[in-house]
Amino acid sequence: MTKRVAVEQSLTNVSEALRQKGYEVVDLKSAHDAENCSCCVVSGVDSNVMGMQDASTKAPVIEASGLSADEVCRQVEQRMQ
Repeated sequence: MTKRVAVEQSLTNVSEALRQKGYEVVDLKSAHDAENCSCCVVSGVDSNVMGMQDASTKAPVIEASGLSADEVCRQVEQRMQ
């Protein structure tokens, strides 16, 4: 299974933490960016800023609102098992 994670651009601390753990991180700018990713991380600030509810992805979506970068990394690891 690929270790590619799509992360919303505003979450730079999460992107860096995931890269340090060996994940390939791609910027999540549109629903298309979520394709071929094992997991998506969104800020949750604006729950539909990109129209993601219409996106058809089988990858789990993690809302990072209120979580530290380490907490988000743990959730990514748990959901990718």
